[in-house]
Amino acid sequence: MVVEIFSSIQGEGLHLGRRQIFIRLADCNLSCAYCDTEFFRASLFPCEIRPGCGFSTDRENPVPGYEIAELVAGWNRDLPGAHHSISITGGEPLCQAAALAIWLPELRKILPIHLETNGTLPEALAPLLSEIDFISIDFKLASVTGVTTPWEEHKRFLALAAQSPCQVKLVVGPQTSFDELGTAVRFIHDIAPDVPLILQPQTIERRVSLAAHQLLEMQALAAAIHRDIRVIPQVHHFLNAP
Repeated sequence: MVVEIFSSIQGEGLHLGRRQIFIRLADCNLSCAYCDTEFFRASLFPCEIRPGCGFSTDRENPVPGYEIAELVAGWNRDLPGAHHSISITGGEPLCQAAALAIWLPELRKILPIHLETNGTLPEALAPLLSEIDFISIDFKLASVTGVTTPWEEHKRFLALAAQSPCQVKLVVGPQTSFDELGTAVRFIHDIAPDVPLILQPQTIERRVSLAAHQLLEMQALAAAIHRDIRVIPQVHHFLNAP
């Protein structure tokens, strides 16, 4: 089940600034306090009329995979070279791993596949790895999500994902302590020492929730543990992009 399909600028992580075709899927296995996206199932979903135009038409769920592939191929033909990749996002897209097993081989013939995931469903990821070009993993800190960090699930997922090009994003907020941050960074480093780690300040009312000096202190702590640390806010909010 699809929530929406649109073309926009990637606003997070290492692919910041690249234009992607976003396919947002329904369902999620978590309930994070900071989540800013809809992921509920509906009989209709909005799909942009033209890539990036901002105007949508409703399509029916469940949508056949071949229709999505035809749509993406058409957008790629209409705007050659404009899109870097296809972002499969959610919700948690791996909740629909069976559908992705059918869709991804055809979509990947058109553009590379960028998977956005909460990093807690390793069994769902394993059979899809060969059809994914980049994995973006949101590591869940309890101070920000409001729920206990799923340490064991993250451990198994990260060990698997680190075999492919990937990044880990840590959303940090005013309530994130240095102890919690240090524990998470050491945990990630022990499993995937070469994977880029993004400190992403929580966005509240379209504003970065931490001052520059706070982010620099967090960066210094993390950099003493892990080699590749980046501080990257959610830029799409500044662009008023979806």
